[in-house]
Amino acid sequence: MSDADALHLVVTHNREHERYEVRTDDGRFAGFTAYWLRGDRVVFLHTVVKEEFEGHGVGSFLASHALDDVRSRGLRVVAVCPFIHAYVERHHEYDDLVEPARPEDLDPDA
Repeated sequence: MSDADALHLVVTHNREHERYEVRTDDGRFAGFTAYWLRGDRVVFLHTVVKEEFEGHGVGSFLASHALDDVRSRGLRVVAVCPFIHAYVERHHEYDDLVEPARPEDLDPDA
């Protein structure tokens, strides 16, 4: 059992704030990964894990669940976020989802 499993984590998709959030099953907020939706592309921008949860696999748990959700929705991934980028580099099962960033992917006003 991983540390993340022992924490009993739950990932939710907060569409209103364009982010995936991870909490413990008792509701403690552990972190998030923020994105922009650009057509059929989910541009991951930034991932944060609260200090008390760092080093326990929470970020990886969050990344895998977010990427699996993107896949289930038939969307593509642009990994601008260094954490998500490193995660997909290590987990080749997501290679088919990843596309390079285009200028419009990085424009906050797009």
